[in-house]
Amino acid sequence: MAVRLCSIGPSLPFIGMVMVILAQVSNLVVCKVAMSRGMNKYVLIVYCNALSSLILLPCSLIFHRSERPSLTFSILFRIFLLALLGVLSQIFAYVGIEFSSPMLGTAMLNLIPAFTFILAIIFRMEKLDWRSTSSLAKSLGTIVSIAGAFVVTFYKGPSLLKTSSIALWPLQQLLFSKSIWVVGAFLLAAEAFIISAWYILQTLTVRSFPAVFTIMFYSCLFGTILSAFCCLLEVEDASDWQLRLDVGLVAVLYSAIVATVFQSSLCMWCLWKAGPLFVSMFKPLAIIFAVVLDAIFLGENLGLGSLIGATVIVTGFYAVMWGKAKEEYITDDKELGSSGLSVENVRLLQT
Repeated sequence: MAVRLCSIGPSLPFIGMVMVILAQVSNLVVCKVAMSRGMNKYVLIVYCNALSSLILLPCSLIFHRSERPSLTFSILFRIFLLALLGVLSQIFAYVGIEFSSPMLGTAMLNLIPAFTFILAIIFRMEKLDWRSTSSLAKSLGTIVSIAGAFVVTFYKGPSLLKTSSIALWPLQQLLFSKSIWVVGAFLLAAEAFIISAWYILQTLTVRSFPAVFTIMFYSCLFGTILSAFCCLLEVEDASDWQLRLDVGLVAVLYSAIVATVFQSSLCMWCLWKAGPLFVSMFKPLAIIFAVVLDAIFLGENLGLGSLIGATVIVTGFYAVMWGKAKEEYITDDKELGSSGLSVENVRLLQT
């Protein structure tokens, strides 16, 4: 039994990231189903953040009970900004997939490295050197990713895979026009940009306050307050707040427990075990899951434009990640050279 566990151990981060991506994509599909059955998207965001706060509260008390940094006003203000960006990204995501499809949503999420690279340059967290192959790869990858987003937005093309939904609800009776599809695509691209800004702010916050579960708890708590205020302005029918034993309740539970707490915790564990580059490499896998789940549960047709655009976006994604990996490798080599050790000797010592 011990031998089996040792042989399975190295593959656990791989299995974990597959589960993370599957949870992310399936949450989009479940929420799309719930909204098509009448679940209000703003109410869904409120209940999701509220339930996530209740789950994360004991987690923050347990995992940070021994060393809990003191909360200052500046840290709370940063967490409030994180919550504001998080609520905006949720609104853009749900409205975007309501106008388009989860497949397009997952394709647009591959723009996050490109947008993060642009914001990192603006805030001087990244240096742009045109003589460096790593900077050139990240720059070209950013341009290619954005070009792929335009392709998947403005060109749907002929259907390559026609399926019929196995669901029992009439989702496809209303055919969205091309203009609504474009609006949904731009909203999903805006979501990717907001998430990129969220990553930048989260990095700065964690450096000053290294208590991840506490940050997540307060972020969801502030997100509940912000989304509730927005919901009171947008939702006029009081019956929209009622939760029934239907797919709406499933969407709330799934979004809070699986897509927020489980996915975030498992992703953090994979980051700890394998590093950020390993975690990022699994992002394009979401498109494959989205195509399969969309075809089975939503009856979506896979268009040629979506396939071409998603391929271009993924190509740009890997170009950016390759440039980042090469840059980190060169930095490690310089640090090892200045310490008087060769790369081969250090790797031997690590082994």
